[in-house]
Amino acid sequence: MMSVEGPFVAAVMARLAEAKYNLAAHGVAFSFALIVEAPIISITAATTALCKDAHSYRKLNGFVTILNIVITVCMILMLLPPIFSTIMQDLIGLPDKITALTHTALIILLPWPSSIGFRRFYQGVLITRGLTQRITYGTLIRLAAMAVTALILFSLEVVGAYTGAAALSMGVVSELIAVRLMAQKSIQTVKQIQSDSNSEKELSYGYIAKFYYPLALMSLLSLGVHPMVTFFMGKSRYPIESLAVLPVVNSTVFMFRAIGLSYQETVIALLKNSRKNLQKLQQFAIGMGIVLVAVLSLIAYTPFSTIWFHSISGLDLHLTGFAGLPVRILAFMPALSVFITFQWAVLVHGGKTTHISLATAIEVSAILISLFILTSFANMTGVTAAAVSFFLGRMISNLYLVPHTRRQISLLS
Repeated sequence: MMSVEGPFVAAVMARLAEAKYNLAAHGVAFSFALIVEAPIISITAATTALCKDAHSYRKLNGFVTILNIVITVCMILMLLPPIFSTIMQDLIGLPDKITALTHTALIILLPWPSSIGFRRFYQGVLITRGLTQRITYGTLIRLAAMAVTALILFSLEVVGAYTGAAALSMGVVSELIAVRLMAQKSIQTVKQIQSDSNSEKELSYGYIAKFYYPLALMSLLSLGVHPMVTFFMGKSRYPIESLAVLPVVNSTVFMFRAIGLSYQETVIALLKNSRKNLQKLQQFAIGMGIVLVAVLSLIAYTPFSTIWFHSISGLDLHLTGFAGLPVRILAFMPALSVFITFQWAVLVHGGKTTHISLATAIEVSAILISLFILTSFANMTGVTAAAVSFFLGRMISNLYLVPHTRRQISLLS
């Protein structure tokens, strides 16, 4: 459900004035907001694995608070005019108009990273108590707040990039408040579970940092690639069109990838109970991957593609023409996402998170090398080069993890 957010916001912005520039600015702002939130986004997996009693809850809560403060300060520093201008104009080469729109949009997105950090921490607590349905309720509240904000600002004809940023910020803040209230009883229950002296000695901030560091690095690398992709978009053929279309294509594909990405915490939680669950988890992942690819292919490889991008997403026919090939290239990404999150979960369960970071580093490297070759030598349109690079990177990362995952499965008790 959360993946509906991107296409909805893009569809609203596409129907406001100067859609091409505002979609481009929103895409740039969102890519930088993602890299700021990257260090905290994997905290759900860490909480699911480590939060067992009062001591572990207090330590994790303190860890999340410190990390949220750090990433918010980093975002504020990035928004300082000299630093921001250097990044956006000197490095990426954005026009003045898009740079100004992006700067204000990022200011509006300031609550985004810390809200997501605390929300994902409380979601981890809910998962450990088996209350995953409450996460769904929180997502519904997020979508409602986002949609209402977007529609109100649309009716007031607020600038598109600002409308998109405000809708996203209002959504995550509302979801944080809702999840915190729904997790209250679970938090009290966890706080009442007394830990023994050995576990208190073992679960220190140093231990949490050592456990979490590879997960944070994985997220930082995987989400950090988006600003780098933005750099190549700015240097490619049809840069403004590519920057405008890429977030719409990505949000469309993400609607199907998101289901697979959510599978990680499910596998971690169920492997905790028994190795007997492994075969069913594998079968479910295969079935889910097939279904997701089949449904996305109906959009990508049929005339419905034009209906989706033009009539529903609101792109004009010129921009719609740029979206068709990239979404066809990315049609198999949902299956690759299911496969890789299953492998991540097995490795997190076994405490082998370093392999995840290495796989992510390999994926990012493959994306950047492919982008450089395709935009510099193949003279490929930016958004198409990005699609090819994303697909190749994710496939190579999956292949790297296969032997490590098999080894870890053989050790499950």
